[in-house]
Amino acid sequence: MRRGFTLVEVLVALLILALMATLAWRGVDGMLRARDISQAQLDRSARLHTVMAQWQQDLEQVQDTLLIPALRFDGRHLRLTRRQPEGLQVVVWWLAEGKLQRWAGAPVRNLQALRQSFEESQQPLALASRSLSTLEGVAGWQMAYYFGNAWTNAQSSGDLIEDAAVRAKRDAENKGPAPSNPGTPGGGTTGGSGGDTQPPTTGPQNPARSALPQAVRMQLDFEPGQFGGPLVRQVLLGAS
Repeated sequence: MRRGFTLVEVLVALLILALMATLAWRGVDGMLRARDISQAQLDRSARLHTVMAQWQQDLEQVQDTLLIPALRFDGRHLRLTRRQPEGLQVVVWWLAEGKLQRWAGAPVRNLQALRQSFEESQQPLALASRSLSTLEGVAGWQMAYYFGNAWTNAQSSGDLIEDAAVRAKRDAENKGPAPSNPGTPGGGTTGGSGGDTQPPTTGPQNPARSALPQAVRMQLDFEPGQFGGPLVRQVLLGAS
């Protein structure tokens, strides 16, 4: 005579099934969490790659117009003038509240509009109204310029170049006028132009400008949990 399962056996079987279902659910939940984390990391990596590609493109298209600074870093904002198929464009990069921001003016085709766009790029309200948050989780950034065979701080590089220009002008002034031609009556110089070899003075028509570096290096420091460590990117100016 066959006998059925006792109540205790049924309860034990149900308990085992419940434990197996719980373990299976935890396994599925762990897989889903791992997938979400991996997807988030892939999205961040793709975002970072896109931002760095835009950064590189901006620097590779830098254009010196002799009217406004082609590249200037003031410690917080990096302003540059770049080429676009539609004309010239002023672009600003800066870091605010852990976010790397980018502002781009409208491409223009005349110097007056370019000057106005550069002035607009220095207005905080204009930057805030049209800026694009490109990357989050950035704790800090550093900028360096490459001149000759050495990297220098981007903030001090311009000052060093301007100081060198001032020294060159002072040395030229200390040399005095060019020696007179003995064969010229009155000891004057030949050529009829006065023999003026002094460098042109700076002014509204000749603004003091710093030379462009050969390359720019940016280091991004990220907040904990964002990326494995700091990111360093070096770009040659005018490479394209």
